[in-house]
Amino acid sequence: MIRICSQCGALTLEDVEKCSFCDFPFVEDRTTLQEPVAVAASETAVEPEWRREVSRRLFEYRTRHGRLHPGEHQSGLPFSTELGLDDEEARNRPRPAARQRQTERMEIRIQPELDFSTSHHDRAHPQTALVPVADLADRRAAGMLDALFLALTAAGFLGLFRSLGGQILFEKVDAIVYLTAFYLLYSQYFFLFTTFAGATPGMQLRGLTIVCLDGTLPDTRQLLWRSFGYMLSGATLMLGYLWALWDEDHFTWQDRISQTYITAAAPILDSDSLGARSAHHTLAHK
Repeated sequence: MIRICSQCGALTLEDVEKCSFCDFPFVEDRTTLQEPVAVAASETAVEPEWRREVSRRLFEYRTRHGRLHPGEHQSGLPFSTELGLDDEEARNRPRPAARQRQTERMEIRIQPELDFSTSHHDRAHPQTALVPVADLADRRAAGMLDALFLALTAAGFLGLFRSLGGQILFEKVDAIVYLTAFYLLYSQYFFLFTTFAGATPGMQLRGLTIVCLDGTLPDTRQLLWRSFGYMLSGATLMLGYLWALWDEDHFTWQDRISQTYITAAAPILDSDSLGARSAHHTLAHK
C-alpha cells in the first residue's frame, strides 16, 4: 500500500497511521489513498521546499553541461517543473556563456651568439700576420745543421779522448755513458746558444729568429723556458720536434712551453708600433 502525506507529500510504503517525516495523521479513507495520484502542473506553486531544491540543482547541472532536457538514458523526476517554470519556459531560457579557456603563452628566447674572437685561447697562437711562422722546410734545414755541428763536436771530443790514451769500447755500459755524454752536450749546446745568442748556429745560417707570439723579441725568461723545452724534446727521443707535424700552428714543444716561435721575417722591435701596423692587416694563424 502506498500512501502520500497530504502535508509534506512524502511517500510511505508501510501501513502506518502517521507520516514518518512530519507525523501528520493519514486520512481514514483508504479508497482514495489507493488510487494513483498524479501531480499536476498547477500544483507546482505549493510544491514542498525539497522538490524545488532538487529541481533547481538539476536545472543548474543541465545548464552547465548544455543539457536542458533529460536524455533517453535518464529518467525524469516525478514532478515536471523546475523552479516554478514548465518545460517550455525552461527550454527558452538563455544558456549561460561558456567559459573561455585561457590560452597559455609560451615565450621562446634565442640565446645570442657568443663571441670567442677575444678569448684567452687565441693568445696561444701568433697574433700578427706581419711575423709569420717559419716553414717546416726551413726549420728542418736549420735542425740538420745543428745536428751536424753537434755530431762534429761529439766526434772531436771522442778524438781528444782517444788521443789522451782512452779506449772506445761498444759494450752496454759504455753505450749508456756515450748517450749520457751526448745528451749533456746537446743540452749545453741549445742552452748556451738559445739563452745568450737568441738562436742556434743552424737558425742563424738559415736566417731564422726566435720571437714572441706578438712578433717582438723574447726576454730572458722565455729563452730559459725554450731551453728547457729543447731538453725535454731531446729526452723523449725527439718527440717534441715531431709534434710540429700535427700541431695547428706547426709548433714544437719548446714553442708551446716558452710561448715563442721561429720566424724568417724581421721581428718587431717596438711593441707600440704593432697596433698601428696591424690595423691594416687581419689577424692570421699559420
